Amino acid sequence: MNPKTPGPSDDSCGIAQAAAVVGDWWSLLVLREIARGHVRFDALARELGVSRKILSDRLTALTDRGVLARRPYQERPPRHEYVLTEQGRGLLPVLVALQDWADRWLLGDGSLTGLAEEQGAEARRVHALVGTVLPHGIALPATDGPPRDPLAPGRPTVLFAYPATGTPGSAPGQPVVADPIPGNAGCTLENRLFRAAWPRFHTSGIAVHGVSTQNPPAQAAFAHAEGLPFPLLSDARMDLTAALRLPVFRAGQEVRIKRLLLVCDADRTIRHALFPVTDIPAAVETALRTAHALTNTSTPGP
Repeated sequence: MNPKTPGPSDDSCGIAQAAAVVGDWWSLLVLREIARGHVRFDALARELGVSRKILSDRLTALTDRGVLARRPYQERPPRHEYVLTEQGRGLLPVLVALQDWADRWLLGDGSLTGLAEEQGAEARRVHALVGTVLPHGIALPATDGPPRDPLAPGRPTVLFAYPATGTPGSAPGQPVVADPIPGNAGCTLENRLFRAAWPRFHTSGIAVHGVSTQNPPAQAAFAHAEGLPFPLLSDARMDLTAALRLPVFRAGQEVRIKRLLLVCDADRTIRHALFPVTDIPAAVETALRTAHALTNTSTPGP
């Protein structure tokens, strides 16, 4: 069944207008899967377990409304895949907000926290990423140049996500909001520990990328002040967060990614996921050992 078209009294209500486009269960799940990189019809049907008619109807409706675009990938017979338009990409923060609400109020106990239960829904979702391939086509603003792929080409990458760094020059672990939220502090220290270990990563041919939802200027100021030898990537638009369904929390008016660590091989496959991160120094060493196992170099020194 298609969503009901808003009546005349709703013509100035943005919520009603948006619900008419994406307020249907299957439409939202279609967008979730396309954000995750499942862009072809058969892959969408397999992931969603939905009938082909329902899926076809939702894809047609979302394409007609400008949320999706059809892109040919085969001529004979003609085949198309579905990608988010710029209008569709604007819905990624909505998907993340729905996930955050459910993680907190339906799957959690309602606490506002940057931490997570080791056996909770968020942890299970992150650990389920192991063995999956990070989607192509994501380019995040970087502190060392133009937007880039979250993963380095042709070599293992350690991708560590963190809530937000403090003000450049401040003491490690300074909270970034007036009322500290559990798990929100410590990101400055985390970056400094990866900086200290950088020579061992570099010698082993392992890329290190940090990612947060902070805006590019804030990241650039911090990276310059701290002399970071690796790039920080800004996921302020939620491209990566939505693609991997990363756990988040809200600090003030900002959405923050919860602290986690992914080790990916040269073929973009996630080989290790560490979440929740409760011991930052140990996490850095775990990342080094795990990524090094994916290379052919000798064991890094202490």
